[in-house]
Amino acid sequence: MLITIPDVLTPQQVAEARQILDQAKWVDGRVTAGHQSAKAKDNVQIPEGHPAAVKLGDMILAALGKNPLFMSAALPLRVFPPLFNKYSGGQSFGTHVDNAIRQIPGTPHRIRTDLSATLFFAGPEEYDGGELCVEDAYGVKQVKLPAGHMVLYPATSLHHVTPVTRGARICSFFWMQSMIRDDGQRTLLFDLDMGIQRISADHPNHPSAVQLTGVYHNLLRQWAEM
Repeated sequence: MLITIPDVLTPQQVAEARQILDQAKWVDGRVTAGHQSAKAKDNVQIPEGHPAAVKLGDMILAALGKNPLFMSAALPLRVFPPLFNKYSGGQSFGTHVDNAIRQIPGTPHRIRTDLSATLFFAGPEEYDGGELCVEDAYGVKQVKLPAGHMVLYPATSLHHVTPVTRGARICSFFWMQSMIRDDGQRTLLFDLDMGIQRISADHPNHPSAVQLTGVYHNLLRQWAEM
């Protein structure tokens, strides 16, 4: 399941973040790439643990924790600290798949990367190219979102970023381990949750809402890994 999550950050938060990112130190993006990805990766990023990355990462995680669409779609168990990258001057990222396991820097903890996320800090009018292209069973989906919006997609997907030929594409990217390992099961739970919310809004006292909520939680209880 690929889903767009609008307005993760407010325009004010995006503006604050851009000021911080403009003043931050950028290094070769291959420092966090795996062996296979390093061959395809051409961008720059802020070093892990850099004060700018920590501050903005905390902002993103706080916003996601209050975002009901994200919580419903991801059912997150653990989230990797957000990283930040920039593409310009023809830079791109060739087709690759994200590493299955990520070590959280400075800790003994690892996460399984069930989901990948890209949060945009530059609007589509600021640069040419730079589309995130995600392959699935139904073809290739191109994503280029307004600043403050985020796309969430299975980390198992082959994906790439097309060359940026004008301006700069600035994003945060990170991964999460979901309570629900299987993408098909996550999608089923998400669709069920959205249906329950619609019934509850249209018919607040309808008994089906309670019954379907029970089905949702019983499936979650059966499938969740903690």
